[in-house]
Amino acid sequence: MTNMTKEEVSRRYLIPQEILKEYESWGGCGAVKKVIGDWQYDDTDLERLSLIMTLHDIGFGKEEIESYMTLLLQGSSVESARLQMLEQKRSSLLDEIHFREKKLEHLDYLRYEISRMGKDPVKKQKSRGEAR
Repeated sequence: MTNMTKEEVSRRYLIPQEILKEYESWGGCGAVKKVIGDWQYDDTDLERLSLIMTLHDIGFGKEEIESYMTLLLQGSSVESARLQMLEQKRSSLLDEIHFREKKLEHLDYLRYEISRMGKDPVKKQKSRGEAR
């Protein structure tokens, strides 16, 4: 592949300009080259940008991504630190899922109660009497 400008990368791979600016502000993780005033992206950059997009998608913030990418460039000696970051994010996402499952349970219970009251005339009558 030939080198591409920021605009070409953004258009072709649907990478927001904001993420490309972040990448450039980090020095492109040491890989981006500036040619005639424009940043040039190669295959290695595109692989890293793909990873950055994935990290964004799973909920990593800007600082977390920068830390993760810095660790990535340090090589296999710090794989455990990257794995720990991923485990923490996974745990956080599982907590969020469980919290939302509880909300769904409460919502379903309320729906059930409404539908049950709609089918039981005695309950309907009691609830009308209590409302008065």
